[in-house]
Amino acid sequence: MSLTPQGPRPPAGHGRGRRGRGDRRRGRRFLRWAAIVLAVVIVGTAGAGYLYYRHLNGNLKKDDLNIGDEKDRAARTEANAAGQTPLNILLIGSDARDSAENQKLGGAKDTYNTAPRADVQMLLHVSADRSNMSVVSMPRDTLVSIPKCTDPDDDKVYPALTSAMTNESLGRGGPGCTVATWEKLTDIHIDHFIMVDFAGVVSMADAIGGVPVCVDANIYSHTRSGKGSGLKLEKGTTPIKGKQALQWLRTRYGFEDSTDIARAKAQHQYMNSMVRQLRENATLSSPNKLRKLAETATESLTVDDGLGSVTKLYDLSNELRKVPTKRITMTTMPWKYASDGNRVVPKPEESEKVFRLVREDIALDGKDKKKTTTEDETSDDPAAADDKIAVQVQNGTRTSTEAAASGRATDVTALLVGKGFTASKADSSVILSEDKTLVRYPSADLEGDAQRVAKSLGIPMSSVKKSTEVSGVTLVVGADWRSGTKYEATKEDDSMPESDDTFNGADTKACMHVDPDYTW
Repeated sequence: MSLTPQGPRPPAGHGRGRRGRGDRRRGRRFLRWAAIVLAVVIVGTAGAGYLYYRHLNGNLKKDDLNIGDEKDRAARTEANAAGQTPLNILLIGSDARDSAENQKLGGAKDTYNTAPRADVQMLLHVSADRSNMSVVSMPRDTLVSIPKCTDPDDDKVYPALTSAMTNESLGRGGPGCTVATWEKLTDIHIDHFIMVDFAGVVSMADAIGGVPVCVDANIYSHTRSGKGSGLKLEKGTTPIKGKQALQWLRTRYGFEDSTDIARAKAQHQYMNSMVRQLRENATLSSPNKLRKLAETATESLTVDDGLGSVTKLYDLSNELRKVPTKRITMTTMPWKYASDGNRVVPKPEESEKVFRLVREDIALDGKDKKKTTTEDETSDDPAAADDKIAVQVQNGTRTSTEAAASGRATDVTALLVGKGFTASKADSSVILSEDKTLVRYPSADLEGDAQRVAKSLGIPMSSVKKSTEVSGVTLVVGADWRSGTKYEATKEDDSMPESDDTFNGADTKACMHVDPDYTW
């Protein structure tokens, strides 16, 4: 697949002489938000669809969840004190040109039947207690490492890639490779995926009767060289559907600075509005509309086996329905331009912070109640005597900017032995990268021992983790303890990085700024 530069830069030959790249396929990347809408659509259509689920089940297409190496999968998020677990769903918008309808909507004839690209990628995280939802989108031009993937249909193996555009992952064996790519980047365990194509989005926009959107000036997305979505709207709020809705979602030339990032912001606005329309049930009172929407949604969806029936989608809809609209937060992964100035890469500290918040089930809106979990409670399993607890100590102080602190495994082992843990041993065979110091244990019968080790060193119980990657109690000395004999836990900053592309689901006043060069 070609890696023609395709980054969020303004077009050439228009207005203020901005640079461009002339990629005729740029304007088709409209689905950044679309799959989340499908999940919400099921909320509105599940009741109708359930009545004839056998027929609708036949519409659904299914594919493998993760086709990377199983050993590289991210660990599942542990249950909270109430036994509840969060849901992580990867939402994918495919630009496949594999049908006449998709070709008509997608554009150029020379792209017919070419490998599809995952031009929309959004991670939907539903909190364990179902009190909030976070949606993180990734710019389609993001350069990432794509792991080795094996096509489940013909066992073709695609070798790992470095610094490749994230949307290429879909063409390397299917959506399971896109899932594997996200898990590799974020270390977030993904439970399901939902994928949708061009035609489905247009049909669903028609079925719900239109979605109100707002622009702060008249807009016409059209360049002298013929680029642009063709969107033409008057200033203010307009309900859009069908072709006009597709144009809004495809518009890059005309919103703000005419970049992919501005387009993502417009798509978030559209999604917010559409979610409210569905939640209020204002346009879905007709059984015929419900049936049409159910047909359209299921015909357009590809899902993993875990969501491979209408009943499973119905169960998912019930979980999504529990989240109040005002607690839905949508944002774009923090990014910066790559060295070539065309594409983007994750902004190291800020993007990792967002991923950590999702991993640790912390709401992006900052409105979580103060945690009152059982983090500091001791295990029901009593600890063995200190001198009987075998502890393996590993050095995890390496970071992206610093080499591992020399001798930390040996130094901390000596500290443990001095405290009476005489069966402790340093493991110098591995150097790891862990932000925080952790105590890991493989099974419930060693939880008490692990907590006893942590308590003796002043490590919080929240840093004692069950892990299948260890065979016994294992202390990983993290980057927060690079020197000294006393561990001092750092207070985590759980606030979102500042961003002007963060939307709340209840925001009814959002209005896209129009680039003055695209007004009429």
